[in-house]
This record gives sequence, structure tokens and C-alpha cells, in this order.
Amino acid sequence: MNILSDLCERDDRPPRIAIRLQATMKARLIVTAVVISLTLGVFLGPRNTEAQQVGKTARVGFLAIGSPQLPYYLGFREGMQNLGYNEAQNLILETRFSHDAQGLDDLATDLVRRKVDVIVVVGGAPAAAARRATQTIPIVLGASPDPVEAGFVASHARPGGNITGMSWMSSELAGKRLELLREIAPHVKRVAVLSNPDHPGERLDWRELQAAAPATRLSLQYLVVRGPNDFDAAFEAVRRGGAEALVLVPDAVTLVNRKRIADFALAARLPTMAAWSEFAESGCLLSYGPNLRKEYRNLARYVDRILKGATPATIPIERPSTFQLVINVKVARELGLTVPQSMLSRADQIIE
Repeated sequence: MNILSDLCERDDRPPRIAIRLQATMKARLIVTAVVISLTLGVFLGPRNTEAQQVGKTARVGFLAIGSPQLPYYLGFREGMQNLGYNEAQNLILETRFSHDAQGLDDLATDLVRRKVDVIVVVGGAPAAAARRATQTIPIVLGASPDPVEAGFVASHARPGGNITGMSWMSSELAGKRLELLREIAPHVKRVAVLSNPDHPGERLDWRELQAAAPATRLSLQYLVVRGPNDFDAAFEAVRRGGAEALVLVPDAVTLVNRKRIADFALAARLPTMAAWSEFAESGCLLSYGPNLRKEYRNLARYVDRILKGATPATIPIERPSTFQLVINVKVARELGLTVPQSMLSRADQIIE
């Protein structure tokens, strides 16, 4: 404005002409300012948009049988926190838990209605329910059955649809679990198998157990447990059938009821073989399989990749690379069993 004032003061033209000149120069300054603002907007606009996208709140559904206190949910939350997701800032967890498979369809439909960005499913039954509810929202699977055998994906390398995740390979470990049970309890001849036929992939688990039984000289008694109301009848069938041990097919139903199973087995003096360390920690004799909490921490990586734009169809299904043998020595003593030193030396965890 000092330059403009000087020009006006030096101008010899009549006052009206000077005023007109001043207005013209003001207009030019305004136009110049607008052009500069628009130019800066062009350059800065995308950066602001990108910042908003990075700070977007993720809405993640979590569908399972059980409760928030179970290891898979705790592990998944830890994994998301490790990746920078905070429920107080940039993450909304829409958790849906059912007592059994019967209520899963309604819960999955509700998650779709909530327009979640991703649905994390625990086990085959929740995966099947989520798949029935949506063919478009990405689904991240953490489950014991083979997802190809269960019909969830086209292949492990290229799933091909809206489902990806991890498989715990339960059927491939079925024979190993019978061998371990036989090693610690060589007197056992008849084994009761508690299994949930509503669990996708369960038929494969049962076939693998049947195939492995002759080599271990064990006969198997198949018993159905679809939910908490089935256990009393199953326990009575175990007593009537003369079983000398229990094997639990990996499933959320048995995991949720693990303490109930362990208490029954100890009272009936039955060695019990399970898949995950939580069973042995709750009073079962043995467990052999992946670390459930750790694997669900890893599962958060899939959710993170999808939230950042990856497509489930091209993210390979992973499998655990390590398995834990957990022995509850305290239970072994109460059952009158001596754990071979060779087993103790191979154990990843010993519960005294």
C-alpha cells in the first residue's frame, strides 16, 4: 500500500483519474492473491486428503463363539495395538460373540449392516456365517480346518474371493496327538472323541483320527458336542462306553468349555489330549498345536494390509511354522501317570 500511495501522491492527473487508477490497482492485487491461493490449493490439497485417509478410523468386525476373555480376541487386540491401531483414536471394534453356532448368522448380518471394513472370524462356523452374509466385505479367517477343504477359498496361494487368513492345520496333527497320548498313557485302548459336526472341516479331522488309530492300536468313540447343552449327555456316553481317555477335536465350543471338560476328565481319571495350550493350562493332561494367542496377534497383519488397500483374493493363506507341546505334570501325578523323560525334554511348556 505504500507504493500505491506514492503513485497517487505523484500523480498530476485530476483526483477522479487518480481514484480510478487506485481502484484498478487494488483489483489487480486481489486477482493476484486469488490466483496464488488457488495455486497453493492445487499443491496442498492432495496432501491434506492423504492425511485424512491415513487418519481414518477403521471399523473392524470380530465374530466368534465364546467371549472377549478368550485368547484369540486378546491376541488379536494386542496385534492391532502393535500395528498402531488404538480404540480411543483410530479403531472401532464391533465384537459379536455367540454361545454356539446357532446365533452366528444373525450376528454376521448385523456386522454387514454396520458396514464394517473387515470381518475377523474365529473358526469354521463363524467363517461360514460371515460368508453367507457377504460376498464383498473382506473376511479374515483364523481357524483350525483347511480352508480349501472347507470350501472357503480356491487355493492357499490365491484364495480368489473375499476370504483370506490363517489355518491351524488341525487335521494334519490328528495322528501326532494320538501318538503323544499313547506315549504318556500306554495302557489306554479306547478313546472318546468330543467333536462338533457344525464345525466346517470337522469331517476331515475325524477321518484323520480314524486313519491314525490303527497305528496307535486305539479304538475311537465319536461323541457330538455342538454347544454347552450337549456336554452332560456326552460325558454320560463316555462313562457308558468305557473310554479310558479323551481327545478333543479343535473347536471354539470345546475351548469355551475347556474347564468343564478338564474337571470331568480328572474326576473320571481320563487323560485328555487337546490342541491348544489353554486346554492344558485349564487342567487337561496334554496339548499339541500352535500358540493360539500368538497366531491371532499375527492375524492382525492381514487386517492391516486390507485396511491399507490389499485385496483378500491375492493374499495367501498362511500356516503356523511352530507347534507347542504342553504337559500338565500336576494332572499327570493326580492320574497316577509317569511322564517319560523323553516327553519332558521335548515339551515347550511344563505345568507343575
